[in-house]
Order: sequence, then C-alpha cells, then structure tokens
Amino acid sequence: MADSDRPHSPFAGKLDFSARTPVRAIPLDEIEQMLAAHRLYVETERRQGSRADFGSAGLSGHDFSGLNLRGVKMDRAVLRGADFTGAHLQRANLIGAISQEARFDRADLSGARLSGGNLVSASLDNVCLAKADMEFGLMAKALLRGACLHEADMSGAQLDGAVLTRVDLRKANLRGAGFRDARLDEADLRDARLGGAFLVGASLRGADLRGAYLRLAKLDGADLSDANLNNVEGLTQAQLDLAYLDNGTKLTAGLIGTEDAEG
Repeated sequence: MADSDRPHSPFAGKLDFSARTPVRAIPLDEIEQMLAAHRLYVETERRQGSRADFGSAGLSGHDFSGLNLRGVKMDRAVLRGADFTGAHLQRANLIGAISQEARFDRADLSGARLSGGNLVSASLDNVCLAKADMEFGLMAKALLRGACLHEADMSGAQLDGAVLTRVDLRKANLRGAGFRDARLDEADLRDARLGGAFLVGASLRGADLRGAYLRLAKLDGADLSDANLNNVEGLTQAQLDLAYLDNGTKLTAGLIGTEDAEG
C-alpha cells in the first residue's frame, strides 16, 4: 500500500513544528555553567541559581546522563544522539525537540512536555513518562520496553515499528495514534483511549485491554492472542474479524472470536 493510501491520524496537520528557529550554538563551558546554575536552582527550590534555557540549542551527542534537569527548557533543541540515561527531567519542556537516536533509558520524564518532538529510533527503556504530554510525537522504531506511560497524552503520535513490550499505558490517551507493526506484547492498556488508533499489524499478545475504548480503531492483522478484551468499549465484531485471536483471547460479552465463528 502506498503511503498516500494509508489511513492517517485524524490529527495530522493540525500542528506545524516545521517552521523552526535557527539552531543556537552554545560553547561547552557555557553549557556547563548553565547546568551548574540549574542544579543550584533545583537544589535550593528556586531560591538560588537559575533555570537552564536550552531552547533551540544544538546539543547533539551531549552527555546529560544522571543529571538533575527537572523543569529544564529544551524546547525545539536539537538533541540527536544525546544521552539522558537516568536523568531527572520531571516537568521538563522538550516541545518540538529533535531527539532522534537519543537515550532516555531509566530517565524520569513524568509530567514532561514533549509534544511534536522527534524521538525516532530513540531508546526509552524503563523510562517514566507518566502524565507526560506527547501529542503528535514522532516515535517510529523507538524502544520503550517496560516504560511507564500511565495517563500520558499520546494522541496523534506515530509509533510505527516501536517496541512497547510490558509498558504501562493505563488511562493513556492514544486517540488517533499510529502503531503499525508495533509490539505491545503484555502491555497494560486498561482504560486507555484508543479511538481511531491505527494498530494494523501490531502485536498485542497477552495485552490487558480491559475497559479500553476502541471505537474506529484499525485492528487489521493485529495479533490479540491471549489478550484480555473484557469490558472494552466501542469495539465491533467487524473490527475483531480482521484481527488474529486464539483460544486464550478473552472477549467482552456479545463478541466472538474466529474459532467461535467457525465452530
């Protein structure tokens, strides 16, 4: 199927992050000074130091691992290949940042703002993104194994080919999000909002979808083996008929699996 023929998120084109501010070059010694001032700002609860503002800065490949960057401003920054392993980024501003192939493993980004950000091929294993704003994010082929995305807003985000095994997506807003060929095996999607989500070819083996909202979600070729679909809302038999189910798939009342229909 040509790209032009594929269904798109209903949010596509509603935000435009293409008109970027020119990249701001910051000398290494100034970066270190800003980080030191920010550390003091955080440690003294804003009484001393100053909040670091790296907005639109070119920081590709920089090592921020383990640093306390709570509330830091990095909106529209270029962070390709940067290392944030184990960093504290609670409530950080990363709106529109380019973080392709960056590392956020075990980082805490709870409450952070990443809307419109580019996290293609980024590593976010065991990251905490609880209640983070991630609308329209580009996250194709990102690694999010064991991540916490509880109540995160990922509406319109694109996660084609991403790996989200054993992630916590309880009550997450995934409306219109794209998960073509993504892996969501054993994901916790209880009460998640998946209206209009694009799950074509996705693997949801053993996923827990109890109470999830699936109206108009595309499930063509999705693997729902051993998945729990009890009490889902908005799911029709027509949607289900295009997915793969097995004897371990648990269904809400009124819906039947392929094996049941054939029997």
